[in-house]
Amino acid sequence: MTDMVGILFQITIDPKVSSTPFASIREVSYYKDEEEILFSMHTVFRIGEVRKIDNNRALYQVDLQLTSDNDPQLRELTDFIRKEVSSTGWRRMGQLLLKIGQFDKAEELYMTLLEQASDDSDRAHVYHQLGWLKDDQGQYEEAVVFYEQSLKIKRKTLPEDHLSLAPDYSNIGLVYKNMGDYSKALEYYEKDLEITKKALPSNHPDLATSYSNIGQVYKNMGDYSEALEFYEKSQKIREKALPSNHPDLAISYSNIGQVYKNMGDYSKALEFYEKSLEIYEKALPSNHPHLATSYSNIGQVYKNMGDYSKALEFYEKSLEIRKKALPSNHP
Repeated sequence: MTDMVGILFQITIDPKVSSTPFASIREVSYYKDEEEILFSMHTVFRIGEVRKIDNNRALYQVDLQLTSDNDPQLRELTDFIRKEVSSTGWRRMGQLLLKIGQFDKAEELYMTLLEQASDDSDRAHVYHQLGWLKDDQGQYEEAVVFYEQSLKIKRKTLPEDHLSLAPDYSNIGLVYKNMGDYSKALEYYEKDLEITKKALPSNHPDLATSYSNIGQVYKNMGDYSEALEFYEKSQKIREKALPSNHPDLAISYSNIGQVYKNMGDYSKALEFYEKSLEIYEKALPSNHPHLATSYSNIGQVYKNMGDYSKALEFYEKSLEIRKKALPSNHP
């Protein structure tokens, strides 16, 4: 037995439709008896029918149709990719490879770009992207090295309080947090907060994120009073800056609820978890995993309070959503 499958592509081209350039290369091909067509590298085909053409073997035919330049679905897809991947040229290619999880190819590309970089700005960008890549792969020590290299280059030309440095400090803080080195995470997150406080309005959402990041570190350290202080600062900013049903507000309420739960103040925990749930119920589809988590959080509080009937009610709601939204073998 083999798991190999044979595929025959049948391509249909309408010469009257404006499309990506293509040409016959029969006259210049080494194989004179073959009718070869050369397509441009960025040619896009629409997949049509897929059918099995041999009952005795795993052999299929796939019908392809060359798309036109003004194909509305292709334009919509292209516009979406441009929004998701904002860079140009090789930078766009690198970002796209990261988006689709092709980490090895992305790393190979970035290493080549690093060798070819002509100035510090290009080097800083490539080091940052390599840090992001390693962070996504869970290779945190390497991620820190690359992020630090990017930050070091930027600090040569930028003032210490320049807003462009804040994301670098935040990224390094996140990596240290993931490594469990909370003191280093706090050091970099506080530097990020220091910059954002100087550079941004007091109700800017990025400032709320900076406070929330520090709150999360304190929570992980078990310092719940400090965690609560920073989470509440984040919450107040988001309440001023965001619509009342914004998911980021739900995250703030959930974070505060978790801290109160860890402190053993179950009535306050319930208050904030219910606020979070209220937003998610309005903002998200009924089978969204965040809703399941919210129901589960409330169920856990009721369980800790000894109200097992209410706990069961919310746990069952959580289970119902997860059964619909997740594979049957999901942890």
